[in-house]
Amino acid sequence: MEFKPKHIAGLAACTLLAATLPAFAQEAAEPAAEAATTAPVGEHVVFIFNSLLFLIGGFLVFWMAAGFAMLEAGLVRSKNVSMQLTKNVALFSIAAIMYYLIGYNLMYPLGSWTIGADETGGYLGAFGVAVLEAVGVAPEAADDLSYASTGSDFFFQLMFCATTASIVSGTLAERIKLWPFLIFTVVLTAILYPIQASWKWGGGFLDTQFGFLDFAGSTVVHSVGGWAALTGALILGARKGKYDPSGAVMPMPGSNMPLATLGTFILWLGWFGFNGASQLAMGSVGDVADVSRIFANTNMGAAGGAVAALALTQILYKKVDITMVLNGALAGLVSITAEPLTPTLGAATLIGAVGGVIVVFAVPFLDKLKIDDVVGAIPVHLFAGIWGTIAVLFTNSDATLTGQLSAIVIVGIFMVVTSAVVWFILNAVLGLRCSEEEEMLGLDKAEIGVEAYPEFVRG
Repeated sequence: MEFKPKHIAGLAACTLLAATLPAFAQEAAEPAAEAATTAPVGEHVVFIFNSLLFLIGGFLVFWMAAGFAMLEAGLVRSKNVSMQLTKNVALFSIAAIMYYLIGYNLMYPLGSWTIGADETGGYLGAFGVAVLEAVGVAPEAADDLSYASTGSDFFFQLMFCATTASIVSGTLAERIKLWPFLIFTVVLTAILYPIQASWKWGGGFLDTQFGFLDFAGSTVVHSVGGWAALTGALILGARKGKYDPSGAVMPMPGSNMPLATLGTFILWLGWFGFNGASQLAMGSVGDVADVSRIFANTNMGAAGGAVAALALTQILYKKVDITMVLNGALAGLVSITAEPLTPTLGAATLIGAVGGVIVVFAVPFLDKLKIDDVVGAIPVHLFAGIWGTIAVLFTNSDATLTGQLSAIVIVGIFMVVTSAVVWFILNAVLGLRCSEEEEMLGLDKAEIGVEAYPEFVRG
């Protein structure tokens, strides 16, 4: 065979690659380990890969903001679409700023003091702004570095905070004013979410005293958003015409099922980062295998929820309800979020399927109580979040019934009480609800001034 320059270049590249592989091995032979200490990349490979996991997971979870926006835009009526889009862009931006100013240190105490920060694990973090590493961290500073860059950790955790606020948006759609909602978002993302999240993920008392397990946030994120949404819905009341005096439910179909479906698939995609990067490590063979397992289980949870809702609506209503199928998939994702690592593929599917069943029965149950949840966020995030937290007991032997139920109750009481206080204050000072005339006209015209569908708007 005649060797041409391109062949020689290929052999050289393969030789170079083979020579560098030991620098990336966690358990290489002793000579290879010695060689790795002289390689700038291999020296800090765990730090690099962990940070990379946070960054990739973070931008996947960021993409969930687009999913929430599209889902809500599809499930509200045409005259309120621009309002929902505005809320979703604004709440994410507010969450980013408030988490930087207050929330991050409340959740992960980095300052000089914490309340109860002894053997109890703490009840409140430190006040102070988030601070990142200096530009261009020097290799000799490796001993002072944590397992990942502060910037990647802040970025990843911020996305969870913003997700919590997104949950509230859809439930209260079509009748809440813009600015009271955004002020509530300030309080939720700066104070309420970080405090309760610190009780588990910041080494607080739910983690140290109760042994509470919540891998990626069925309770810490999803039920928190669900409790805030439920409290707001009770105070705000239902949309005009949703329930007639006899108790009958008047259908108010969404404007765009293709958008709602697109939003669901975007959320499904983002959830791989939500759960997968919550492994919080990618610096070993075992960590990467676990991340892969989490991806697979997350997908099966969603599939189980969608199929369960698909089959159950056919059985109960003789027709498949696309909105139930979409929310069934999301409920399956919420259900598997508390423990996406330990289940088998079959168990993950069943856990997700139960979430789908919960949605099909919970939506009409809320209507019977005259609780108007426009997009079905309460069944998806609160009810399925509670189920997912309990389901940890079936696959993780470290979980205890007392620990899981106690956390559900403690977080629930905290969120209902604090959310109610904020909602009542906002209602007294600014008024939460738009006027009946504005509601009939649509909030796109009444508050935003830009209609999503200016050439065709129906009720």
